[in-house]
Amino acid sequence: MAQRAISPVVGTVLLLAITIVLAGTMSAVILTPDVEPSIPTTRFSATADASTDSITLTHEGGQALDPDSVDVQIKVDGQSLDHQPPIPFFAAKGFKSGPTGPFNSQTRGNWTAGEAGTVELATSNTPLLSDGATVEITISRDGRVLTELEPIAE
Repeated sequence: MAQRAISPVVGTVLLLAITIVLAGTMSAVILTPDVEPSIPTTRFSATADASTDSITLTHEGGQALDPDSVDVQIKVDGQSLDHQPPIPFFAAKGFKSGPTGPFNSQTRGNWTAGEAGTVELATSNTPLLSDGATVEITISRDGRVLTELEPIAE
């Protein structure tokens, strides 16, 4: 008779343990935030001017971006520039001082649709732009590529 009385107690403990495990699993699934941040949908265009060694990037539309979070990598005819632009900046090695728009460290606020930023390569940066050169521009944020552009220098 003593063994029969233990069965309801064991059953109750097992039922309680299963309920706690299921509740913990469900709360973990429901309350866990998204692991990967969403990639902003933003459109850009680019131009390269060989006569001034300047590259202009224009935010064509989509989500606004904080210039401090944007990384720009530039290649000319497949060769990376010796010095990449540290966005935002005012004076940087390999670039003429005073970039415009969101690339200038004095510009405040987000980079929004319609705004353009221009950087000019200094003669200490190679390769410089030449007529017909293919310029490869990669714009990324938090290590994720937002867009890749390939204007031809004119």
